[in-house]
Amino acid sequence: MKISKRIAIPVVMLMAASVGFYACTGKFEEINTDKTKLTSVDKSAVGNAFAAAQWRGVFGDRGPFQLMQSLFADLHAQYYANVAINFPSDRNVMVGNWLNGAWGNFYGQQIPPLLVVLDATKPGGQAEDANIYAIASIWKVQMYLPMTDYWGSIPYSKVGGGTKTVEYDSQESIYKDFLATLKTSVATLEKSKGKTVLGNNDQVYNGNIDKWILFANTMRLRLALRMSRVDPALAKAEAESAVAAGTLQTNADDAFVKVTANSPNPLGGITAWNEFRMSAAMESTLKGFNDPRIGKFFSPVAGTNVYKGLRNGYTQVQLGLPENAAAANSNVAPAFQDAARFTQPWGIMFASEAHFLRAEGALNGWNMGGTAKDLYEKGIALSMSQWGITDAAAVAAYTNGTTTPIALNDVVKSPGMTDIPVKWESTPVRQREQILTQKWLALFPYGFEAWAEYRRSGYPKLYPKVNSDDPEVPVGTIVRRAPFVAGEISTNKAGVDSGVSKLGGADKSTTRLWWDKQ
Repeated sequence: MKISKRIAIPVVMLMAASVGFYACTGKFEEINTDKTKLTSVDKSAVGNAFAAAQWRGVFGDRGPFQLMQSLFADLHAQYYANVAINFPSDRNVMVGNWLNGAWGNFYGQQIPPLLVVLDATKPGGQAEDANIYAIASIWKVQMYLPMTDYWGSIPYSKVGGGTKTVEYDSQESIYKDFLATLKTSVATLEKSKGKTVLGNNDQVYNGNIDKWILFANTMRLRLALRMSRVDPALAKAEAESAVAAGTLQTNADDAFVKVTANSPNPLGGITAWNEFRMSAAMESTLKGFNDPRIGKFFSPVAGTNVYKGLRNGYTQVQLGLPENAAAANSNVAPAFQDAARFTQPWGIMFASEAHFLRAEGALNGWNMGGTAKDLYEKGIALSMSQWGITDAAAVAAYTNGTTTPIALNDVVKSPGMTDIPVKWESTPVRQREQILTQKWLALFPYGFEAWAEYRRSGYPKLYPKVNSDDPEVPVGTIVRRAPFVAGEISTNKAGVDSGVSKLGGADKSTTRLWWDKQ
């Protein structure tokens, strides 16, 4: 089945405060919100709605994807650097109307079809189905996680109530509801192990219940590590329980959202615009480690065999230098370019991540079913295999490599990004940096998670932005969150005020989120 952004699914309007969508360039496609109220639904409509919720739920349309991930998380995680002279988000500016568009798309386009599924399949619903309800509940966590990790407190539990004022939930309460939801959903699915539901309307696992159990448990492990500094006791208990219940083990368990002619890969959809290139952080690290994934992630500069990146945060003048032009730097690999956008699925969770999470947990003294070293090295092997690098000798050579990220002969003469090798070090501080640096590489190109983990842990030791256009975020500091959007402030001010009161600080990009504690 093909899903389309134009699919005719009647949806419940979530909130009177849903904002309009704004374009930061003339290239964004117009997004129209279906305002028809749902009156009835059958099981076939449930399948279509869930398929739509999955693709929309990863910001699958290229306009929202650029507004939410490419212009912010991908740059702050330093997977890429900006080469578009008039885009200031790589210089720490959290551009308000871009974020406004991302917020509006989430609440106006992404959540409505999911609410259709949850309402229809809940106990007593018109298409009651405990297993579909459980899977949709797991997907709800997947959808809301980047939102709360951008803004902190957001509308969550009161969404869909039809009221003009929608109260915000604190991030702490959202995370704890995530954990409860995942555990309840897994308990339901455990009763139907070995079965399938939804069929090809499930664009991730084809309705394989066993895979959804692994996904949910790995999500719980991800959340546990994220909150490990602010609530270490709960984090330990949740992580150990999730691992005991079973997390992603092999690349056959990896979660990819399928693409079709009507639901393309979002990254592939924006690469032809030539607005970003390989970052200096990626160049320094991949070259320094002699990483065989470099050609899987990026393309050589056209007409050469050279991979080249640039620092994040260059001024407009610096971006105008010939060596910083798009043509002089590495684009993403062919798998993520325009020609492959209809064939390359979009990855959201990998077995390699599960092993790096377990490695860090083991370093914390938690029972993760293995040693930190063994889990770290298994995570590397899984990531290599995921990218088609299966030669055992090559993987072993990489894992035992002692070289470090290289210095760059760029405009600002960047030193090596850090001084760690791949080979397992002897001290916990160095080991933690190794785990999180390798996880950063393994998460590519999923910038949402990479940026959240960088804020949470401080790793990898990314380069400071060369310049900052936001005086509240001077060079040497980092953006910690996205400020609340203008559309919400103008139409749901009481709700926004409730969100500010639960932030633990001012509504600024320097305010740390609940889990972001030193």
